[in-house]
Amino acid sequence: MNKVHKSIVDFNYNRRKSWQVNVGGIGIGGDNPIRIQSMTSTSTMDSEGSVVQIKRIVEAGGEIVRLTAQGVREAENLSDISQRLRLQGFEVPLVADIHFNPKAAFAAASRVEKVRINPGNFVDPGRVFKKIEYTDAEYEAEIKKIEDALVPLLDICRRHKTALRIGVNHGSLSDRIMSRYGDTPAGMVESAMEFLRVCLKHSFRDVVISIKASNVTVMVETVRCLVAAMDKEDMHFPLHLGVTEAGDAEDGRIKSAVGIGSLLADGIGDTIRVSLSEEPECEIPVARSIISFIDSLSQGPMVAETGIDCDNEMYLKGYRRDSLWCGKLPQVVGLDIEASVLDDAVFVMAEDGLSDEVVRSLRGNQSRIVVLSSEAPNALCHLKAFMMKLSGMGLLNPVIIRRDYSGLSDEKMTVTASIELGSLLLSGFSDGIWIEAEGIDKERLVGLSLNILQATRLRISKTEYISCPGCGRTLYDLQSTLADIKASTSHLKGLKIGVMGCIVNGPGEMADADYGYVGAGIGKISLYKGKECIEKNIPAENAIERLISLIKDNGDWVDP
Repeated sequence: MNKVHKSIVDFNYNRRKSWQVNVGGIGIGGDNPIRIQSMTSTSTMDSEGSVVQIKRIVEAGGEIVRLTAQGVREAENLSDISQRLRLQGFEVPLVADIHFNPKAAFAAASRVEKVRINPGNFVDPGRVFKKIEYTDAEYEAEIKKIEDALVPLLDICRRHKTALRIGVNHGSLSDRIMSRYGDTPAGMVESAMEFLRVCLKHSFRDVVISIKASNVTVMVETVRCLVAAMDKEDMHFPLHLGVTEAGDAEDGRIKSAVGIGSLLADGIGDTIRVSLSEEPECEIPVARSIISFIDSLSQGPMVAETGIDCDNEMYLKGYRRDSLWCGKLPQVVGLDIEASVLDDAVFVMAEDGLSDEVVRSLRGNQSRIVVLSSEAPNALCHLKAFMMKLSGMGLLNPVIIRRDYSGLSDEKMTVTASIELGSLLLSGFSDGIWIEAEGIDKERLVGLSLNILQATRLRISKTEYISCPGCGRTLYDLQSTLADIKASTSHLKGLKIGVMGCIVNGPGEMADADYGYVGAGIGKISLYKGKECIEKNIPAENAIERLISLIKDNGDWVDP
């Protein structure tokens, strides 16, 4: 099997080298810091409302702001929004978000600093989950259509020094891609690579690439696959990271921290957007906290144990490891495991390495639990190195990761624990987690542990909401509607409910959900079971009641 690296994995923090892309004076990639973005939820035709919201985003620390441009009219109005901002002293770069409408992209490219297009619907028609059979020649003809449509946009961007973002969403892969690759990371990667190859063929490198999903495990694996694919073809485009439709409140923050933070900790990522179903400026402190954690990884003692081979599959899947507890639900200290169970455990510090004495103890009893801790500022690096060494020696003892977050604010504890423990859980490096924090009650720490496990899809303990942040395409009050849906359904443990502003990603992302609530027009909602639309254009005032009826009709309802 081919190796990703020439010899060994270095668990010290090292950022992936990427080409620099200039976005209105803000550099992304290269030696630039990780940039923070957000997106407005206002109508793009509401210039004053958009300006007010953009200013709030910038004042919170946002460096780049995106607005939807669903048509030429909205794209043209971006000029007015930009001019109003510049007159008030705000030089923030603006990005036009385009779906389905190349003409809107052409109109926007001369008016803003970056244009985002979606390979799933820029050339291919909207996804209807239809299986299409292609001969190789027919498929190549479809690829030629991409070049024919994309090159005119590249020419406009080149003339106006406008950057391009190629943004793949799991929820809007085309039927063409789905028919050949299935609903897989490979299909998402190829959807991006088709467009990137055209860009390089025509010597256009001012491109940022994103590849997002609402499922954190899919998002992390797919981005790693994309990096490997780009490396193979000597592409080094900067990466925009985000977990799409992450939701709100703690769930949205944890999902985002697990997905974005796990990749940044591996050195992958140049700009980030935390997508919350809240006011957009609320996303910025979370993003800043994630980046602050990543900065800390270079401040601790170097990881000495780096002589570990890692093959391609291990890298892409996150170094997965099986233990003797494999197949069991991950355990939570304070809920599943009481102190007496740990009497025979081996307590070790990751930064101390794996001693001969510990190895002998574990080989003598492979059911003996390892409680692995670290006190280093870059604890995650040491914990990963220790676990790879343990796996390399064939020691399959169950491992509980123990971390003490005493002294951190609740928000910083949430983000730090989500990145550290989420990253290790996604890698199969932990069979249990143990969170401590002086002065924080046990119930809060157990709740945080379960929420992290839910974000990694390893243990489902409550209802999951796949909820978009809203944008100018959203034609109902998404935040209050989400709150009302939660109030009615949050007791349905294990159910996944999608709450989506519009149809751009709705049906696709909700293929991962059991039920979906999707904006279909002004005051109109469509309801889905999986990816099948069951009822169309329901009046919004009746839609939650009809959603509950749909859940009951399918036997998934239980009374609170």
